[in-house]
Amino acid sequence: MRRSYALTGLLSVLIIAAGFNRLAKPPQTEISNGIVTAKLYLPDHENGYYRASRFDWSGVISSLEYKGHNYFGQWFDKYDPMINDAIMGPVEDFTPLGYDEAADGGVFVKIGIGALKKIKEEKYRFSHTYDLVNGGEWKVKTHKNRVEFKHELIDADGYAYQYTKVVELVKGKPNLEIRHKLKNTGKKAIKTSVYNHNFFVIDQELTGPNIKTTFPYDIYLDNSGDKKVVNFDSLGVVSDRSISFSRYFKKGENVYTNALMGFRDLPEDYQFSVMNTKTGAGVKIKGDKALEKIVYWANTRTYCAEPYIRLELEPGESIQWKFDYSFFIADN
Repeated sequence: MRRSYALTGLLSVLIIAAGFNRLAKPPQTEISNGIVTAKLYLPDHENGYYRASRFDWSGVISSLEYKGHNYFGQWFDKYDPMINDAIMGPVEDFTPLGYDEAADGGVFVKIGIGALKKIKEEKYRFSHTYDLVNGGEWKVKTHKNRVEFKHELIDADGYAYQYTKVVELVKGKPNLEIRHKLKNTGKKAIKTSVYNHNFFVIDQELTGPNIKTTFPYDIYLDNSGDKKVVNFDSLGVVSDRSISFSRYFKKGENVYTNALMGFRDLPEDYQFSVMNTKTGAGVKIKGDKALEKIVYWANTRTYCAEPYIRLELEPGESIQWKFDYSFFIADN
């Protein structure tokens, strides 16, 4: 009888512990350079804020404040760590490695996530959360003004890599710098594209006439071929080197295009700015690699220019790239 009570008690403890684990707060940290302050969620296989299979798990910025203005925050209604886009900040998505050649039940790779199980389907879906087979190893170092993320994946069906991301608030400047290094340590070539979704929520302004995205060159929409332009004719205004909106979005409305053209095949054309003209808060974004394409998507609460770059690495090769976010407050 005593043994039965002991087993029952142990089972109760395990159940309670599992419940606490589900309720455990996601690991996070705060960094500051005395000018800008940012809060970040940290990758964690058990309790991480984001554990889905679309976006790189590192560099999730839930809040960034400069002179009383906030640039990021929750833009979605429903949160679950396994929802593909329940995420915040300037997060990145790599196109999958080895998906087409993998058999059903086999594995493919997403950089910054790990090896995922392929299911029977017509094509890869970013909206689906695939089972994580091998999450690799994360190492995170936090400092006063920066966080260093390192993710290593070893031999996932011939793919392997060492991926480093440093999110740093630059000393003495209202700037955020995101630096990357990717080394191909596997037997297969890495061929992928990566884009930053830039989920801006500037001062909680809803998407509408007060939001403006500006480029330093003439832009236009070209929906020839397989390119798509959705709702820009009724909501979006593309003129004067900028994207703006004729009115506030209604619930459920969004715009999308993968047909934004006008940039050259030069690194200096990876730049644009986003501004809340109501509050004057804005940010200028620059990259150091040539653009592959620009996608633009917005819904009621966020507005996202999504610049793509192409990465190709043979075994043993490494590549580095970075983004710079320069925050400013304009006079109204």
